[in-house]
Amino acid sequence: MSPRPSAPAALPAPAEPASPAVTPNPWERLRQFTSARIALGRAGTSLPTRAHLDFALAHAQARMAVHTELDMDGLAAGLQALHTQPVLRLHSAAQDRPTYLQRPDLGRRLSAESRALLQGLPAAKADMAFVVADGLSSLAIERNALPFLRQMLPAIAEQWHIGPICLVRNARVALGDEIGAALGASLVVVLIGERPGLSSPDSMGLYMTWQPRPGMTDESRNCISNVREQGLSYAQAVHKLHYLMQQARQRQLSGVPLKDESDTLAAPQEARQAFMLGSTGSQTPR
Repeated sequence: MSPRPSAPAALPAPAEPASPAVTPNPWERLRQFTSARIALGRAGTSLPTRAHLDFALAHAQARMAVHTELDMDGLAAGLQALHTQPVLRLHSAAQDRPTYLQRPDLGRRLSAESRALLQGLPAAKADMAFVVADGLSSLAIERNALPFLRQMLPAIAEQWHIGPICLVRNARVALGDEIGAALGASLVVVLIGERPGLSSPDSMGLYMTWQPRPGMTDESRNCISNVREQGLSYAQAVHKLHYLMQQARQRQLSGVPLKDESDTLAAPQEARQAFMLGSTGSQTPR
């Protein structure tokens, strides 16, 4: 297994000229509010050495997040401690990481062995199912999936009958539709590692689909993005997803017709806090 990526760096420190050759940027004081690469200064027509090295480190962290294999054993044990039903360990049709990155279509469907495992399960009624998938950042799932579900599962336990949690290697978002359909779930939520950004290699996305079935496309899903400690907090994500799940069941739909109006409702104090400039947007997988 590849070594685990180190923690993302904190907000960039103000660029301090190391010599008269480094010209500071007048926006330098704004860097305290964001992890975006602004006001880096310059050395002649080039970046200062410090800014160049910071960029190289962030790029390396993003690459490691993409290529590092998910710790299935550790995560499965943690998930099992949260849920009474067994955790199902599944695999996409992409048998290894290079194939997964080169063939997105294989990440959108189950392997023959995983499909047979689901088909062999005894019939059981489940209102909804969670799918935990590595996606394009196993680091995001290892850091955020368990803390999020510790808050999410109790919040919906009385309203929803939750099926087995499925832990999937080398998965894309659309794989959740096949899994949800196989489990007979009315709704599926996919927790997946988002494509790493240069300031957010550990961003998790939540994708919710009503009446999942193979062949569905992106407009049929709702997405909650950038779930992580430095982005959308777990309390905020729980509040938004809970609202969308209730609305999906009430209106019998998801995707473009279902708008997130959760901010208009009462929410926990943490969830009422608006995004700060330091919460950078992140990219979503396809």
